[in-house]
Amino acid sequence: MTVDLLLGLQWGDEGKGKIVDVLTSNYDIIARFQGGPNAGHTLEFDGIKHVLRTIPSGIFHKNSVNVIGNGVVIDPVVFQKEIEGLEKFNLDIKSKLIISRKAHLILPTHRLLDAASEASKGKAKIGSTLKGIGPTYMDKTGRNGLRVGDIELEDFKERYRALADKHEAMIAFYDVNIQYNLAELEKEFFEAIEELKKLDFIDSEEYMHQAQKAGKSILCEGAQGSLLDVDFGTYPFVTSSNTTAAGACTGLGIAPNKIKEVYGIFKAYVTRVGSGPFPTELFDEVGATMAKVGNEFGSVTGRQRRCGWLDLVALKYAVQVNGVTQLMMMKGDVLSGFETLKVCTEYNYKGQNISHFPYNIEPENVTPIYKEFKGWKQDLTGLTTYDQLPIELKEYIEFIEKEIEVPIKIVSVGPDRKQTITK
Repeated sequence: MTVDLLLGLQWGDEGKGKIVDVLTSNYDIIARFQGGPNAGHTLEFDGIKHVLRTIPSGIFHKNSVNVIGNGVVIDPVVFQKEIEGLEKFNLDIKSKLIISRKAHLILPTHRLLDAASEASKGKAKIGSTLKGIGPTYMDKTGRNGLRVGDIELEDFKERYRALADKHEAMIAFYDVNIQYNLAELEKEFFEAIEELKKLDFIDSEEYMHQAQKAGKSILCEGAQGSLLDVDFGTYPFVTSSNTTAAGACTGLGIAPNKIKEVYGIFKAYVTRVGSGPFPTELFDEVGATMAKVGNEFGSVTGRQRRCGWLDLVALKYAVQVNGVTQLMMMKGDVLSGFETLKVCTEYNYKGQNISHFPYNIEPENVTPIYKEFKGWKQDLTGLTTYDQLPIELKEYIEFIEKEIEVPIKIVSVGPDRKQTITK
């Protein structure tokens, strides 16, 4: 029996989907433990690019069961479209995909609330993806939410109406100009609910417990990144769930002492979407080149990602909080061609050099301190072994390992599942 965990160590978009896809053949169960449909996992193989929003990345492997855990929030409309998009690949989704009854539902009015709340903030907005995720988690913690298991109850529509009416009153309170046709949105929502009913709903904590007893191997899959964790991220510019390792326990009902390996995914540089502090962000041609070469646009939102040099202060913090046992470096190929690379090793925080991640990393408090490395010109995308990597990249990798004190086991040199070097 093995329960391993895979999560992102930066502000999301690290390439988790690809690595889950690479690792899936080693596991019987792939289980998503938090987040909503703003978290797109991109997988690329056989010349086709796939974007998953809610469905775990193991769906393309015929021998794996995919679990959507209780910590996830599900938009039935988005979910239905995601399933429809997979139909052409002849996947046996009915037998490969199961959903926790305790997962919360995103209602149409949650999306409207999200838009109204963000519009009311003006310049102070947090950069929400407007998918209704924040308001859904607010209803969850406020004990008002509707869950997948409620669909099976006879009074589900009455429960829906009561919550939707409450939401409409809240939207009116914001006093912003939001145009919508709720009747049309609700028609689409209830049609999607009927499609959702065709899948199996489970008591996921019991399912996971029995799977462990039966000796099944389980890979827990996170969404977003550790620096977006609602407790440990750059609050308030964070997501609404626990994206760190602890979220796997609360989002699936798995005991902490059952988790063995914690795979931490990070980019060879750093990106961020939306608002919030970003100490190593680049505003010059170097940053623009990173974005262009790395195709740094959101797989779900299409939003351009801000780019910057690797931040070891933030990475070390994420490794500590998560108890990472193995590191996996993504997009090493994007750094090919730069004359000089920089890595942030410390912050100057209010006039003092520190190597830990402080409470506030706003630019008026933090200035990054860099160490420079010689770049390389070689195209990495066709390489297959660690020995083939340029010496400059090896030195870059070995420096990171020494600073973080965790081994880098995988180096990704391209988007395809085959462009993965095991060290």
